[in-house]
Amino acid sequence: MDSSGSTAESSSSEAKDIPSSVEAALLRARTESEGSDKSGPTRFVLPGTSSSPPKILTLEEVQDAVKNIENMTLAHEIAINSDFKLQPYEPPENSLERIIKDTMHRAYWDILKEQLAREPPCYDMAIQLLADIKDAFKSILSKNNERALARINEILDETVIRQQAEQGVLDFGTYAKFVIHIMALSCAPVRDEQIAKLKEISDVIELFRGILEALSVMKLDMANCLLDAARNDVIANSVEYEKQKFKQFLELYKDGFPETEKWLKRNKVPETGSADQEQAAASNDQQRRSKDTIFNAYLELIDWNSENEFPEMLEMDRDRVIGLQGRASRLCSCASTLAITSAAIPLIAQSTDARKSLAKELVILVQNCNNTKDLDDAIENIWLHVRSVVVNRLKDLNQPELNESVESSLKAQILQVAKKESPVRALIWKRLLAYIQLVLRTNSHIPVPPGFQEFADEVESLATAFKRISYYNYAVYGEYFHEILNKL
Repeated sequence: MDSSGSTAESSSSEAKDIPSSVEAALLRARTESEGSDKSGPTRFVLPGTSSSPPKILTLEEVQDAVKNIENMTLAHEIAINSDFKLQPYEPPENSLERIIKDTMHRAYWDILKEQLAREPPCYDMAIQLLADIKDAFKSILSKNNERALARINEILDETVIRQQAEQGVLDFGTYAKFVIHIMALSCAPVRDEQIAKLKEISDVIELFRGILEALSVMKLDMANCLLDAARNDVIANSVEYEKQKFKQFLELYKDGFPETEKWLKRNKVPETGSADQEQAAASNDQQRRSKDTIFNAYLELIDWNSENEFPEMLEMDRDRVIGLQGRASRLCSCASTLAITSAAIPLIAQSTDARKSLAKELVILVQNCNNTKDLDDAIENIWLHVRSVVVNRLKDLNQPELNESVESSLKAQILQVAKKESPVRALIWKRLLAYIQLVLRTNSHIPVPPGFQEFADEVESLATAFKRISYYNYAVYGEYFHEILNKL
């Protein structure tokens, strides 16, 4: 979506008046970016595996494969990420595309300004601009607003506007006020301020530039509104869609997924039944152990050893899982620090407000800690902040100053939180993993574990996000996982 110039529909009118230098730049860009191979369709080699020979694919077949992957990724993102929103596209700074876009937009507005400044004014581009604005409202207003759309079509009637121009009675500002009025009625509340500012612009060119920018954003708002409304349908169908695409991929790729197999094998639940148990009971036990193995493997993703390769079946969620690993580590560090402080300083432990306040401050202090090294770099500042909180608390309550031996012990324990060997950190981490495991295996509400009461919202949000990823992944690949475990 274009957010800083004329709408797409006006490109034809722009092209007529764009200077030849811009046309030449466009032609060069097109020529330099397109091949001129006349020997037939370009072909690419898809490497073979140990069990299948290489395949020769045309460019169209490669593009179709890429499109399928992109579609699956988009559906997956919408289903997994509740915060997914469409964003306006902007070419990278200093790119050829950005230079051409900015040049064309400047040329468009310069030409419009020049036409309106003529004696008598030329309204060709202005009339086309109003027509584009009229069409934009079709994307912004839903079909339930037929009366409003009819009114817009009536007021912004191109024939009437052209007649007014020919008679020299066209009032461009009046049409701008009408457009702004309709925008104010139909925009989302978050756009009220932007629309209100349009009323303060006196220059006609800048006014309509601002109108088009606001309309572009309103189109995006409508698209995201429609996306939210369709999200449940997307989720309902995306699992089957991904399963179908994965089966198509398996028909092409026969070499297996070694890292996924290793991941499942590391978490394999041992057999417990006797050799002479009934076949049906043995089958049920195998199915249960298989599912337990899979969900144990999911839990390992939170407690991940960086020396292991990431399972291929979770590649689309790799960054999301890594983000959750960081969140879990930060929560564990905060909870450990608060637990150590509360144990050493009774005045902190006895005050709910003091614990909550310190908890919020700790979350802020570790917000940029994404790995062990980050935490190790920040732990000294964390200790200094805890000491400051404790000293101020003692002073406010007219208590004796912090005992030197208590301070020394408190400092040593907090600094150790950055290390996995910390006994307090190890205990808190174990509780967090046990909580996430329970959340994964049940649909009922699970109270947060001891030590995390002041971080309840963050812990529940973490577990819910991880459960959403795990359940979705199991819905898509669960059958394949069970096949791997049956072979093992």
